[in-house]
Amino acid sequence: MTGFRRGARLGIDVGRARVGVARCDPDGLLATPVETVPRDDAAAARILALAEEYSAIELLVGLPLNLRGEDTASTADAREFAAALAAASGLPVRLVDERLSTVSAHAALRDSGRSQRSSRSIVDQVAAVVLLQQALDVEKSTGRPPGSAVSQEPA
Repeated sequence: MTGFRRGARLGIDVGRARVGVARCDPDGLLATPVETVPRDDAAAARILALAEEYSAIELLVGLPLNLRGEDTASTADAREFAAALAAASGLPVRLVDERLSTVSAHAALRDSGRSQRSSRSIVDQVAAVVLLQQALDVEKSTGRPPGSAVSQEPA
């Protein structure tokens, strides 16, 4: 675990209707689901409350890129949400590649016997777990923080 920064983190999967939130333990051993937050004017405040509750040292926001690594229709939305969290929280916020996290989440839920309809309320949390676990694995293997830092300057 050379270079791994100890501390809890939140993984955030930003969607148009819901935001999935996951967390990890301070040693970054395991990402677990926390909550699905409705995507409304109170979403950022709820996530910041969760960050405080879990003593998060950092917020990792999924950046939805296409398979070629290019921006998608949702990329700007995720960047704006991450910038709002950074400006409001004072915590470091990083954008991490989340390609296939939602696909992986749906597959895991399907493999556990859940239908897509019955999974709707938790798929965002599972996607947040997938992106957070991938980010933790990157930091542990490279010794560098994953993704790219978001400026804390107000937009």
